[in-house]
Amino acid sequence: MNIQRRTIIGTSLAVLAGASLALAAPLSASAHVSASASSTAAGSYTIVTISVPHGVEAESTSIVTIEIPESIAGVTPTVNPNWTITKTLDGERVAEVVYTAIGAGLPTDQRDTFELSLQLPEGQPGDVVEFRTTQTSPTGATVVWEGDDVPSVVLTAASAVDGHSSGAGNDHNHSEEMTAEGINAEEVVAISAPIAANDTLGRVLGGAGLLLGAIALAISVVTRRTALGTAGSDSPTTSSTNNK
Repeated sequence: MNIQRRTIIGTSLAVLAGASLALAAPLSASAHVSASASSTAAGSYTIVTISVPHGVEAESTSIVTIEIPESIAGVTPTVNPNWTITKTLDGERVAEVVYTAIGAGLPTDQRDTFELSLQLPEGQPGDVVEFRTTQTSPTGATVVWEGDDVPSVVLTAASAVDGHSSGAGNDHNHSEEMTAEGINAEEVVAISAPIAANDTLGRVLGGAGLLLGAIALAISVVTRRTALGTAGSDSPTTSSTNNK
């Protein structure tokens, strides 16, 4: 009986181990360079993050080249302390951002991210903005992420909150410069009214708290004085008589 149980347990563990290996292989192979964005609204200013999860086959990655779509007028790469950054120009437009490793590069079992500040193009929800990316190893081997595997951002509907600036060609992010311009007066009032109401309520509650505190203090003082007076009246008195 014990032998049968051990056999069943051993067989089950072997099956589970085989299944784990079978699943791990495609998951490892499917890991690829991807893109994400802080905002996907058409025409919005955003930070696109290109994620590189591994090296080139059995080698490290020494160069990462990110192609910038023609629909994007300007781009500002974020400093990465492990890489130097250069831009390839097509006329006045940035066509590529190239990261070159400082040192040994990105190992095969580690990942890194590369951030680009830019304005997404105007477009319809569902439009795809592609960032074709190439990994290059120290020996010159390359992996190109394109076609079905291209890092990309899918546009969503434009939002009035994001706003659109006429300075789209400028090579920096204008998100910090956006103001309430374009929001109508009714929206400004709607936003300000709750803030004003909360401020007034806070002052009323604060004043009420101070008043209750003063009343409590007065009651405490009166109670103490009353207690002291009562204690004084109850104390025994002594009188001295002359002995004749």
